Amino acid sequence: MEKKIVFFDLDGTILNENKQIPESTKKAVQILQENGISTVIATGRVPIMFEWILKELNIDSFVSINGQYVVYEGSEIYTNPMDAELLADLTNAASGKGHALAYCGSHAVNASEDRHEWLAEGLKTMKLGYPVVDREFYKHTPVYQAHLYCGTEDDKLYSELYPGYKFVRWGENAFDVLPEGASKAIGIEKILKAAGIKNENSYAFGDGYNDIEMLEAIGTGIAMGNGVAEAKEAADMVTDSCSEDGIYNALLKLDLIQKNEAASSVQKV
Repeated sequence: MEKKIVFFDLDGTILNENKQIPESTKKAVQILQENGISTVIATGRVPIMFEWILKELNIDSFVSINGQYVVYEGSEIYTNPMDAELLADLTNAASGKGHALAYCGSHAVNASEDRHEWLAEGLKTMKLGYPVVDREFYKHTPVYQAHLYCGTEDDKLYSELYPGYKFVRWGENAFDVLPEGASKAIGIEKILKAAGIKNENSYAFGDGYNDIEMLEAIGTGIAMGNGVAEAKEAADMVTDSCSEDGIYNALLKLDLIQKNEAASSVQKV
């Protein structure tokens, strides 16, 4: 039997609205692993933000920071740090407009401004506290992605100022800043190559704007019922919401897990 692999986004996919992992999802991932199917996290988060999830689900491979930092079976296989001069310019531009940045390294997140309301609100949605403030973080630590916290009407202005970068919304006043072309899809490509798995035997679950390229490029893309319309349009199928056993139900439909083997171990939530 050819090897198969499943990639999982975190927020809104693995994690429900309370930032908890539904019991049905835990059991579904466990059954995949017992059946020899590889399981991988694919997220916009920095690794330090989801270490507890890796332990909880017994996963050691991940595409993090929207494809900018990739680890396969515990070993780093791909990194793509941002240009420090660009970050310096972006920091000054954001500061001059009353906006803020969060710098995402592989093991830390630092902020450009202290007590910035939108930055605090954005991280609060992920159950995270305010990060250390260091406006020169990018000078001594590789930064793979920046979070820009600005008004919803300002993202176009930044896009015009920095044509080599893309600004992907993930919150009301929050955007991921990435080099043009960077995406989870690039990181997934690196994992598939390292694992020796064909794209047609790959699957991915996602719900947000930063999942669109992944859902389009993967062998079979599955959008969560709670996902944005654009993610659903990009996917091959749409499942139930995260809190309604969406992952478990989709894996059953895809015949990646069997109802008879899962029925005794999955607790409906």
